[in-house]
Amino acid sequence: MKLIKQLDWFIKRQKRTYMIAIILLIITGVVDMLPPWIIGQAIDAIREGSLTTERLILIVSSLLGIMVLSYVMSYLWIARLFGTAFLLEKKLRGRFFGHLLKQTPRFYQQHRTGDLMALATNDLKAVERTAGFGVMTLVDSFNMTLIALTIMGVFIDWKLTLAALLPMPILAWSMNKLGSQIHTRFTAAQDSFGVMNDQVVESISGLRVVRSFVQEEADTKKFDDITDDVMAKNMHVAKIDVLFEPVIKLLVGLSYLIGLSFGTYLVFTNDITLGQLVSFNIYLGMLIWPMYAFGELINVVQRGTASLERIETTMNEVPDVSSTGTVHIDVPEKITFKSLSFRYPNANRESLEDIVLHVSRGETIGIVGPTGAGKTTLLRQLLREYPIDDSLLVNGVPISDIKLETVRGWSGYVSQEHLLFSKTVRDNIRFGVDDVSDEALDRAIHLAAFDTDIEHLENGLDTVVGEQGVMLSGGQKQRLSIARALLKNPEILLLDDSLSAVDAKTESRIIDSVRTSREAKTTFIVAHRLSAVAHADQILVLQDGRVTERGTHDQLMERHGWYYEQFIRQGESE
Repeated sequence: MKLIKQLDWFIKRQKRTYMIAIILLIITGVVDMLPPWIIGQAIDAIREGSLTTERLILIVSSLLGIMVLSYVMSYLWIARLFGTAFLLEKKLRGRFFGHLLKQTPRFYQQHRTGDLMALATNDLKAVERTAGFGVMTLVDSFNMTLIALTIMGVFIDWKLTLAALLPMPILAWSMNKLGSQIHTRFTAAQDSFGVMNDQVVESISGLRVVRSFVQEEADTKKFDDITDDVMAKNMHVAKIDVLFEPVIKLLVGLSYLIGLSFGTYLVFTNDITLGQLVSFNIYLGMLIWPMYAFGELINVVQRGTASLERIETTMNEVPDVSSTGTVHIDVPEKITFKSLSFRYPNANRESLEDIVLHVSRGETIGIVGPTGAGKTTLLRQLLREYPIDDSLLVNGVPISDIKLETVRGWSGYVSQEHLLFSKTVRDNIRFGVDDVSDEALDRAIHLAAFDTDIEHLENGLDTVVGEQGVMLSGGQKQRLSIARALLKNPEILLLDDSLSAVDAKTESRIIDSVRTSREAKTTFIVAHRLSAVAHADQILVLQDGRVTERGTHDQLMERHGWYYEQFIRQGESE
């Protein structure tokens, strides 16, 4: 079975637990098969007039003992089997989440958030159900069927057993046909569920935009259309799913009819006793569960296989940025861009072209230019978000040869989006720093000019900022993000247009704080407001991915180029 091969790594680890659960399940099945045989013996004893009080007490005591034993054994195998299935779900979810954390932006360009959420919830639950309920139905149905057929064929009558099983090949063929259709339709339904998840995420995260453009009705209609599609595809699954039980009942009912008719004939011909016929029909009734379980097994396994295939497809995607670097560097003393060029995946032109830059530790680099010039792209090369050749060196070593954890451990990145978590202000600032003193926390808040805002928040540092920092203004989000980066005290600080939402006075205070607190460490500042980079040791002007001007503020002002024109224009506007 393909599913077992895919879960081979887990089954080998939990082999002992699975074996104990299966053995207990088999023993329980054997125990549950004893009551019909005892009842048949009791009926024959009544008919023959040989049932004594002592024998009746023995029969009743045996049935009660079997009931208690079956209860205890069932509890033991259920706890082990389903507990192991929950453990599988936990491990798969952990592996899946860890896999997501290793992926690069390219992966998230190809996979929607809703699809990934569907994989982490519905699909993983379907696999867990297969590992628990699926294994139970497989072992239990096979075990009960084997024992019941052995008793019916060997100890009652083989001819009657063979006749009652005539509809079974038709049942097996039907289950196979229905199972293959379940697989295809369930995969389509899960894909549709992922689309719906993605729409919900976009609608909630973009709620302010939806409301500002008065698109509530249009967004609701779009969501209704998607949910209609989800419902239609799930109904498509249900139309096959509901056929399992009727088909099973029809064919098992046919077996009952054959068994009762032919069995009555055998009683009249004295080939079997009345008690044996009663026992046979009880056993035949007990076969309803294995037959139904067999249908459920096909259903569950097909769903689990489809879900695991979806998960494995995602899990098999290898990050395009390798973390196999072996060189360890403690401190980045020198960073060199050696004619660096970069093109985004599937782009038709270079985003960066022939970038040459030499940065020594302790320098501040300003990067300016028009929108779309490649400023953010340049910073991302230092974070190794995309594959890069040997054109970016740290201490003379290609950055691709250095451990990925080391490279990112150097950096403190404040992005344009300012992602905040739905936690307290304190937790958001301390994110990425395991152990920090209150003094260090207060210092980072002061350096980011966020201290005055803390006083006006309802619960100070313990104020919950809400999803994506919905409780804060744009400027507060920026300063909180800057405080988070400064608390880490990184070797390389990357400020990606992170002062755009603050006023000139606050900007000046933050820039002064960064200058005084990071004299011996490297800082890159991307800005549209040129006053934020006027103090930089080097300023690059990027246009269409190329460096068109470089130098200090005074040098660039003397050249009367793009930098000069923008600085004069911004000064006049203020």
